[in-house]
This record gives sequence, C-alpha cells and structure tokens, in this order.
Amino acid sequence: MESLLFIEDDDGIRLALSMALEDEGYSVGGAANGAEGLEKFSANPPDLVLLDLRLPDMSGFDVCRAMRAKSIVPIIIITAQTDTHDMVAGLEAGADDYVTKPVVPKELAARIRALLRRVQLQGSATTPTASIFGDVEIRREQGIVLKAGTELNLTKTEFRLICEFADHAGAVLSRDQLLERVWGYEYLGDSRLVDAHVRRLRLKIEDQPDDPQLIVTARGVGYRLMARE
Repeated sequence: MESLLFIEDDDGIRLALSMALEDEGYSVGGAANGAEGLEKFSANPPDLVLLDLRLPDMSGFDVCRAMRAKSIVPIIIITAQTDTHDMVAGLEAGADDYVTKPVVPKELAARIRALLRRVQLQGSATTPTASIFGDVEIRREQGIVLKAGTELNLTKTEFRLICEFADHAGAVLSRDQLLERVWGYEYLGDSRLVDAHVRRLRLKIEDQPDDPQLIVTARGVGYRLMARE
C-alpha cells in the first residue's frame, strides 16, 4: 500500500481528505505543522507528500525546500484558489504539482495516481544508452543527469521533463503536450506548471539560465531542446 504524508493545520480538512484518500487505497499519515511534518518525513519517508503552504509554525515553502534538499519524493502543494504567487513559488521551491482550495477529493486522488504512476514507470524503464547535449548527459538507466561530469539534484518530475525533451530533441513541444506526457493523462492544470518547472530545470542545466542555449522557448508555442547530441 502506497503511503502519503499530509501536512495541514486545519484538522477538519486533514481528516476529511485523509479519509477520502484511505477509501482510494492509500495509507495516510498526518501532521498539523511543519516541524511535525519534517519529523515524520525523516522517520518514515512516504511515497508522496501533500503540503499546505500556510502552516502555523513555519513557511510551507521552507518545508518543501527542506524535503527537496534530501529527497526526490513527489510533493503536491495545496494553495488558495486565487493565490497565483503561492502556486508559482511552491513549484519553484521544488513541488511537482498543486491543487487549490477547496480541494475536490476525486481530483486530488487523480493527481496522486498520475504522479505515482509516472514514478513507477520511470523506475521500471530501461534505456541502455546515454544522451548527451553539450555538457549535459542523461543516463536513463541510472535515473540521473550529469552536467560537466557532476550529478545534478533533479526531482522526479524534472528528470521526466528533460527525458521528454531528449526524446524529441530539436522538435518544439507545446505546453499541452508536456502536461499530458510528463504529468499524466488525468492531469487537470495549466501552462504555469510547465513554465515553472522549465525555469527550475534551466537553473540546473544552463550556464546562463536567463539566456538559455539548451532548452529554448518557441514563443507562443512551447519549448524545445536544441539537438546538439
């Protein structure tokens, strides 16, 4: 049974959603604040984290960054319906996806299934050869990416994203295509999710992220990885 850690200070929301997710077949552990969440995360690492950004003791962004510094576990942030800044900042802190309040249990369960399925597919995929673009090397069989020989700390979503670009090197991929292929067919979202992850990926693989030479923007369409293999 796959385990979830739900960090949410509102007891009613946490208990109601936990019950709904347990009905979907997940084991759900809860935490009412950031410190408790980090303690439980370290003591018993879950398969996926649900993280409210507004916590009583510390910023949810700091919790996300602390988790991301030592793990690539999928993280879904929960943010207010109208707070675009929180959503973007949460993704740039390392989250893989987001849902807005009020949370619809069936939609949340679909997001969780899509993320966990992609993680499983990544773990079972085997590709015998490496892909090299400039000084960036993608080793799929090991699930790692190197830049100038140094391993990068990529999240699972960032790894899937760069692999998707590598599979279609030189071709323009639209934001809708990337949403479908990287986040899953059940994903219900918008292009800001793609843009935020591309920004994070550029920070890690580009020499000058503000003037990208590997992942370039096709204005009004999407992105492409320059075919310099």
